[in-house]
Amino acid sequence: MEPFQILVTLYLVTFIALLFTGFPIAWILGGLSIAFTGIGIVLAHSFDVDTFLLNDWSDFAIISDRIWAQVGNWVLVALPMFIFMGQMLDRSGIAEIMMNNFVRAFGRVRGGLALTVVLIGVLLAASTGIVGASVVLLAMMSIPIMEQHRYSKELATGVVAASGTLGILIPPSIMLVLMADQLSLSVGDLFMGAMIPGVGLGLFYAAYVVVLANLKPKMAPIPTDIPPMDIKAVLAVIWAIVPAAGLILAVLGTIFFGVATPTEASGVGAFGALLLAAANRKLNLKVLREACIETMHTTCFIFGIFIGATAFSLVMRSLGGDEFIGELLKSLPFGPSGVVVFILLVAFLLGFFLDWLEITLIMLPLVAPVVKSLGFDLTWFVVIFAVTLQTSFLTPPVGFSLFYLKGVCPPSITIGHIYRGVIPFVLLQLSMIVACFYWQDLILWLPKQVYGGG
Repeated sequence: MEPFQILVTLYLVTFIALLFTGFPIAWILGGLSIAFTGIGIVLAHSFDVDTFLLNDWSDFAIISDRIWAQVGNWVLVALPMFIFMGQMLDRSGIAEIMMNNFVRAFGRVRGGLALTVVLIGVLLAASTGIVGASVVLLAMMSIPIMEQHRYSKELATGVVAASGTLGILIPPSIMLVLMADQLSLSVGDLFMGAMIPGVGLGLFYAAYVVVLANLKPKMAPIPTDIPPMDIKAVLAVIWAIVPAAGLILAVLGTIFFGVATPTEASGVGAFGALLLAAANRKLNLKVLREACIETMHTTCFIFGIFIGATAFSLVMRSLGGDEFIGELLKSLPFGPSGVVVFILLVAFLLGFFLDWLEITLIMLPLVAPVVKSLGFDLTWFVVIFAVTLQTSFLTPPVGFSLFYLKGVCPPSITIGHIYRGVIPFVLLQLSMIVACFYWQDLILWLPKQVYGGG
């Protein structure tokens, strides 16, 4: 093994080891990039090689220039706008209105309360896109009702945790915006490509709830104190959906019909969320201030890791890490499809310990060129990679949806209930990955129809 290959291996091993220290990952990424730049410079001079891009500390400006170019990318302007849209919608009262009306319409159906959670989860995903807020909202609104009507704790917690994660995949998704920026792909292509898998997952969840409720009625009893569904209840549901549907149409419709770019559509969405909050009489200076502060915190957190990961990836590339990893993957005795399966398996396993953000910024830029060289469509791979990362919110021990949920659940619900409850939904997500792998048009059909490419 060459000296620089040994250094790349040490670079990755050190990173993985430091993750378990609990130190902020942005500082780990930035600190390692500086430390291994120094080691690389010493090695370059010692072995008299010129393959290392950073031959002197003055060349470290390459990294700062690259970070500035990335941060100044107009695609990333969409991030704070979509985050603000989600924060404002969470305070607009729309979710509570939908929950009350959906319960009235579907509560008398076996499993109807859990089905209501799935339907609202899909609507929240397409309008807010913030997993933590969606999980907390759904839990606070639905779990007390399901407990009151003697729903299984596992079913109640599982359906809330899984439905809340749909926001990371169903457009507008900040994960897809970041992935598009990392690989210089069209955000619109990724948005359209993720639409069918994202909505399909919602249908998977709904089908599971209906089947389970009918096979095991004790897990989802029919409430007796909810009035029967009538035309008034149906009209109330339709009226409750209209505001969220209007915002979804304003954001995704302008992208779909080519009226606006995703960055411009994010501004439309942020303004639309303000209007909806005002229409529900929830907009005031306190709410606006809270939404802005939360948006700033979330954006700074993302960009902190983004800057560290950019430096980490550039040093990795300058050490020859991309070629090393590419050759390593291509040498696997699995064939092209087997290599992709292996990459998805690694991403799935990393999701037990890392957040989607770290995996996206560190792993994706390294493996995507290999996948492209094997002849696979990059839009297809990125979307199926995104579906895989969605499971990271549900897999212990670092599944963030599980922590969000436990934080707002009644004391009677234990972490064991939550862990057991999410297992079927993780299996459903894996089923969607398998379906997208074998039927690539589940991802590529819509971008081809909209943009004539994919």
